[in-house]
Amino acid sequence: MAPSLEERVHPPLSPAPLFPAKDTSWQHYAPGRTAVESHVQYEHDDLKPSFPVVHWAPLTEVPYHDRGLHGHAQFRHLLKDAVDIFDYNPKIGTEIHGVHLAQLTEHQKDDLARLVAHRGVVFFRNQDDLDIDAQRDLMRYFGSLHKHATTSVPKRPGLEDVHVVYTDETSKDQRALFTPSFLWHSDVTYEIQPPSYTSLKLLSGPPRGGGGDTLWASQYAAYDVLSPFMQRYLESLTALHSAELQAEGSRALNRPVRRDPVVTQHPLVRTNPVTGWKSLFFNPGFVTKIVGVPKTESDTIIHFLNEVLTTTQELHVRFQWQKNDVAFWDNRVTNHTASYGFAPHRRHAVRVASQGERPYLDPSGKSQEEELNRLYGIPTTSKDGSGLANYND
Repeated sequence: MAPSLEERVHPPLSPAPLFPAKDTSWQHYAPGRTAVESHVQYEHDDLKPSFPVVHWAPLTEVPYHDRGLHGHAQFRHLLKDAVDIFDYNPKIGTEIHGVHLAQLTEHQKDDLARLVAHRGVVFFRNQDDLDIDAQRDLMRYFGSLHKHATTSVPKRPGLEDVHVVYTDETSKDQRALFTPSFLWHSDVTYEIQPPSYTSLKLLSGPPRGGGGDTLWASQYAAYDVLSPFMQRYLESLTALHSAELQAEGSRALNRPVRRDPVVTQHPLVRTNPVTGWKSLFFNPGFVTKIVGVPKTESDTIIHFLNEVLTTTQELHVRFQWQKNDVAFWDNRVTNHTASYGFAPHRRHAVRVASQGERPYLDPSGKSQEEELNRLYGIPTTSKDGSGLANYND
């Protein structure tokens, strides 16, 4: 383009401010209230929930090999792109920045599985390039994708192995229908091969401070807080995990049950194939009975383990979601629960899970706490509750 024949007049430059502009966002602050996003034109309409009327055959056992066994001991492939990594607490929960899940190499995926098996749950912020197809491709690397028998799947056809979490502005508040401890669960533990690795991506949710957090509990740590006497006792037991309640709830709402409900017996303590650590394998949502003991004893064990899992704070990590965040967890060694109180915000997420091995207990398995105490020179934790207490915090 030819230069202009007119001489340009440049306005005088304003001097740069000595201080940056003051943040005035506080002027819109209202205690306990956050702005509600409009969803008139919603970009994830095809991933809203649906309940197709189909019927699937029972699941049968399939071969499984844990990719975490191939991960680097220091997770070097995964972390080479990281710009920050930190643990939420010593027992569970890690957050990584700078890593894009949609772009992982096979070596990085192996490291991811290994890290998740050690830390229980790992969080990744702002994974906007991980669409549902990339999420399914990622999870398929770790095993066969699980298809849920009762919960919603996306409206888009061909995504029957995706579980939709969806609450919008018109949804009924269901807090009164559950006890808080009942909402703690591991996903579909009634299957003969419950999921190993699971990913959940938030598509839309409350803004910061708007609620809708998810909590996880480490079943490694739950096992480790028990006395050696209780550990050995629980290792001798198995529990029944039932899909009946979910099926009954779906039928009551005139929704399809796509696979007949099952009741499966699993060990109450299991061993993780990657870490070799023992963990409880128990959750309030699906465990209905302890096998081989009187009902009074079974009910007492269930009540006791509910108490351990839901009230022992060092087991827990709480994650405050933002749009496009992803949580990646080991379903074998964690429980999790949603939290209520985020109305009137929409909360929409998609979960994809890989089937794992049939749960097993290796009697020679190790304790996470004992191994880490030895590794880092931490004194052995006392489990003698008969001494004098001097709590001061």
